[in-house]
Amino acid sequence: MNKIAIVRCEHFNAAHRLHNKDWTDEKNQAIFGKCNNPNYHGHNYELEVKVIGTVDPDTGYVIDTKILSDLIKDRILARFDHRNLNLDTEEFKDINPTAENIAIVIYNLLRPEIKPKQELKIKLYETPRNYVEYPY
Repeated sequence: MNKIAIVRCEHFNAAHRLHNKDWTDEKNQAIFGKCNNPNYHGHNYELEVKVIGTVDPDTGYVIDTKILSDLIKDRILARFDHRNLNLDTEEFKDINPTAENIAIVIYNLLRPEIKPKQELKIKLYETPRNYVEYPY
């Protein structure tokens, strides 16, 4: 059977600071620039969650969009929306919350909820011009 992708788009707002605790303040500033602001800064993240698989002959779905929407709301938005990723989340306690790391964390939170035979892809826009994809 042919594979097809279904994509659910969501958004969330979150603050973060890019900072490596093992570096000096000067090195953090040189590498991360204004993203190293000690008072944090925020983004309006746009999230695309893509599930790839074959169509179930009984339902006509790869995955029910209501189920996918609820998974994203429960596992991602409830956790990260209107939060300071550095201070308010367990996931970024020891991980620098770059767009790359946020996408990987989102993938790891959703992957167990998606059927093993289905593929999962995450696209995260930090700005309208900058986004990451995982896995690539």
